[in-house]
Amino acid sequence: MSLETAAPSWRTRYDAQVADLRRQLAGLPGDKPLRLAKKTSNLFRPRADSPVDRLDVSAFDGVLHVDPHTQTAEVLGMTTYEHLVQATLPYGLMPLCVPQLKTITLGGAVTGLGIESASFRSGLPHESVIEMDILTGDGEVLTVSPAEDDPHRDLFFAFANSYGSLGYALRLKIELEQTKPFVHLRHLRFDTAEELTRVLKEISGSHEYGGQRVDFLDGTVFSPSEQCLTLGEMVGRLPDGLTLSDYTGMNIFYRSIQNKREDVLTIHDYLWRWDTDWFWCSRAFGTQKPAIRKWWPKSKLRSDFYWKLIALDRKYKIAARTDVVRKRPAREQVVQDIEVPADRLPEFLDFFHREVGIEPIWVCPLKQRDPNARWPLYEFDAQTLYVNVGFWSTVPLPEGVDPEEGRVNRRIEEVVSALDGRKSLYSTAFYDRETFWSIYGGDAYERFKKEYDPNGRLLGLYEKVVERQ
Repeated sequence: MSLETAAPSWRTRYDAQVADLRRQLAGLPGDKPLRLAKKTSNLFRPRADSPVDRLDVSAFDGVLHVDPHTQTAEVLGMTTYEHLVQATLPYGLMPLCVPQLKTITLGGAVTGLGIESASFRSGLPHESVIEMDILTGDGEVLTVSPAEDDPHRDLFFAFANSYGSLGYALRLKIELEQTKPFVHLRHLRFDTAEELTRVLKEISGSHEYGGQRVDFLDGTVFSPSEQCLTLGEMVGRLPDGLTLSDYTGMNIFYRSIQNKREDVLTIHDYLWRWDTDWFWCSRAFGTQKPAIRKWWPKSKLRSDFYWKLIALDRKYKIAARTDVVRKRPAREQVVQDIEVPADRLPEFLDFFHREVGIEPIWVCPLKQRDPNARWPLYEFDAQTLYVNVGFWSTVPLPEGVDPEEGRVNRRIEEVVSALDGRKSLYSTAFYDRETFWSIYGGDAYERFKKEYDPNGRLLGLYEKVVERQ
């Protein structure tokens, strides 16, 4: 067999893993819905405590191969971005979009969407996938791609935002891009949302500001009158007059945005700048207080540890019981990411400050990379620049209002729809079926579901994300 036709060295091991997984699936009773047995999750919606068959996919965390010549990687579907970046950075490469938290998996970001500060030029994670192997509900493993002659091309495009309801990605071949050792940051301040939006749109179109290239772009809204854009440029050496910053210990990244005009991080530390404090959510655990932070183990300053604390609170309702004892109002969890057209961003922020009041707020521009592609379960106007708005906290409720009603979350859904926007589905959703399917692929989804999960082995999308089954 010639070198040209020989199977790559990783293929034998991968094929054995797939065979083991299919045997495991065949051995499950099959009378209950199928769900992955995963150690980590970045979903912020509670699930009903109902019987399910658990599929152990722990073996599918790892990078099979990095090809520095083609700038691609073969990656197992349950690989965390932390492990993916560890494998690619030594080659001076990284994924085109690296979501902010270390334990987000590649398969999860593709089927459940992900975003980061390169999305204004590189789109979302699913847009840099070249090929996937998908395990469907009936146990078949299909290799899918966007190629015109691929018989399962429709599954490739329907996979984004399907949340495992059409299958699970076992292997993904993805594009990579070249990196440089450092990221030079510039923090721009604005008094109004209108001015921030104007500059955000200009940079998203030109990929430069003040004559300097912009590789990364996101923003932080601290209040209606204190708003910042952070511009990042990958550079080969430290800029004159600047020293490396470290936000993995006592210093807190989002606070530096308020205090510095310029900054510089290693590319590794830039990619994980938000993970140390889970953006700013670590303050709920007191870890931003110097007296506590000094003694907090550095290894526990990371999002997955905070998530474990949240899980404990959910299980034992610690915060809710404490509020009752202290006679505080009940609080509704408002943990969401939404996208609105950039032109509508000031309207959304005005509503949000007035009716919700959570601060800070994260903003991140995105635009579909290929204007000719159609992703039916999360369809954008391909010519329009959108802005993701992320907000993660709780809000106090009037006396007698049950947090489970989702009063604030329902209002956000209503406003986002009125502004021609979309809402990510990793957290709670309250749409009725008709409204939900009018936004998230309706008739197309039903066709895909019948074709790729004819026996209903996998929970449906609405059942997963709204009914929380």
